[in-house]
Amino acid sequence: MFDTKFVIVVREDLAQWQKLNVTAFLATGVAGAAEGLLGEDYRDGAGNVYHPISAQPIIVLCGDGDTLKKVQTRALERGVAAALYIEEMFSTGHDAANRAVFAEFSPEDAKVVGIAFRAEKKIADKITKGAKMHP
Repeated sequence: MFDTKFVIVVREDLAQWQKLNVTAFLATGVAGAAEGLLGEDYRDGAGNVYHPISAQPIIVLCGDGDTLKKVQTRALERGVAAALYIEEMFSTGHDAANRAVFAEFSPEDAKVVGIAFRAEKKIADKITKGAKMHP
């Protein structure tokens, strides 16, 4: 049904709250950048209106630090735009501070805890090789 995959990969050794936090932040990054990814508003039986959600399923995978580094490298090599969350962002409290700490690291030394992207299925599968379904 979909020609693309919307994938989020989180580092498996994170605390549960960190996994949920990273997943939520990364999903908004991809959804905000991908035109047409959000569906229509939802309306319940009483006529209340709710925000739209992703029209495409989101696949959540996990892996160790090395796996996430490989996923990041493969995405960069293929020119696939991604949302990235690094470990140091857990110590900040707002967007400007997140961007400031993010800018201190390069792909070589960033401690990646999560990455998300949307790409053609075959490319997404190649990028996420080694990651596994999140339990």
